[in-house]
Amino acid sequence: MACLYAACERAGYNLDFVNGPENDITLYSLNSITGPSLFQEIRSADVITIVGGPHACARWDELTSIADYVVVGEGEFTLPRLLRCIEDDLPLPPGVATSTSFQAADHSVLLDGNPSFSEHKGYIEISRGCPFGCTYCQTPRIFGNKIRHRSIDSIVKLAQSFHDIRFLSPNALAYGTDGIHPEIRHMQALLRELAKMPDKDIFLGTFPGEIRPEFVSEEAVDLIARYCSNTKVHIGAQSGADSTLKKIRRGHTLSDVWNAVDHCVDAGFIPVIDIIVGFPDETDDELLKTVSFCREVSGIGYVHAHRFFSLPGTPLEGRGSRDLIPEVESALGSLALSGRLTGSWNNPEIRFFSKVPK
Repeated sequence: MACLYAACERAGYNLDFVNGPENDITLYSLNSITGPSLFQEIRSADVITIVGGPHACARWDELTSIADYVVVGEGEFTLPRLLRCIEDDLPLPPGVATSTSFQAADHSVLLDGNPSFSEHKGYIEISRGCPFGCTYCQTPRIFGNKIRHRSIDSIVKLAQSFHDIRFLSPNALAYGTDGIHPEIRHMQALLRELAKMPDKDIFLGTFPGEIRPEFVSEEAVDLIARYCSNTKVHIGAQSGADSTLKKIRRGHTLSDVWNAVDHCVDAGFIPVIDIIVGFPDETDDELLKTVSFCREVSGIGYVHAHRFFSLPGTPLEGRGSRDLIPEVESALGSLALSGRLTGSWNNPEIRFFSKVPK
C-alpha cells in the first residue's frame, strides 16, 4: 500500500483504504493464503477491479476470469499507467493481463525513482530482487534474480521521516553488492551517513530486513554494534539439516549459520533464527536435526519457526507440507511454552487469520 500509494500520488491518483468494493476502481493485493477468501467479492463486484500482489503475479491467467485487470509483476510503474489508460480509454500498458490479452512488463523498477512511501508510511526499501533460487520463495520469481539497490542519498532523504530507521531488504547486509559476495563497505558508507542525522535509532538485521548467515562476519556485527540500536539480529537459516538446505537450494550450510550465531554472540547480540519445518521431501531424520538445532539455538537466542506453505510460481508449487512427527511437535511446543520459540510452525495460516476484532 505504501509504495503504490506514493507511485499513484505522483501520477495524480489518490488511493484510500476500503472494506469492500467502492463505486470507483477498487484494487486488491492478494497473497496465496488470504487471497482466495476475496475471490467471490471480486467476481461479483459491480465496479472496475484490479488485482495484484504475489498471488496475482503467479496466477494471473486464472485471475483474469475474476477481476477486470491483473497487474503482473512490480506495480509502481504499471499501475499508474493502467489507471491512465482506463481513464482515457487507451490501449493497455505492458504488465497487465485481462481475459483477452496479456503483454509482459517491459521494465523493472528503479528504486531511486520511486519513494518507499509518502503519506502512508512504509519501511525504507533499500534493495529488491534476489540472486538465490530457494525452492520455496517467490521473491526472485517476482522481482528478478538480480538485486537492485536504492542510493544512499535517496535512503537518507526517506530516513528524515522516521525516528526509528528500519530497512526492507531480502538480505540487508547485501546492500550495494551483487547479492552473492559479501562486501560490507557499502553498508558502512550508508550507516555513516545515517549516523550524521540527529535523534535517530537505526535498526539493521531485524524485521523486515533479515540477513543471510554467510554475510554475517566479525566486521559486519561490529558495524551493527557501532551504528545501530538493535540488541537482536535476525538470521535466515531455514533448516538445521545440511541435506535439507541443499534440497531447497538455500545456498549456505549449517556451518555458515553457526558461524553467524557465534559472531553475533561475541558482539553482544541475541541471535533470532528463522526456520521452516515440513518441507515436502523432508525426512524424519532431517526434522529431528532441525529440532536439535532449535534446542541448541534456544540456549543462547530465539527461534522463529514457520510451517512450509506451497507458493505458486515456485519450484515447490503444488507440494503440500509433510506431517510433523510427534517428537517434533512436542519439542517445538515445549520451546514455544518456554518462550524461546515463536511463529506459526503448526499452521501457516495463523499469522494471517488470528486477529480478533476488538
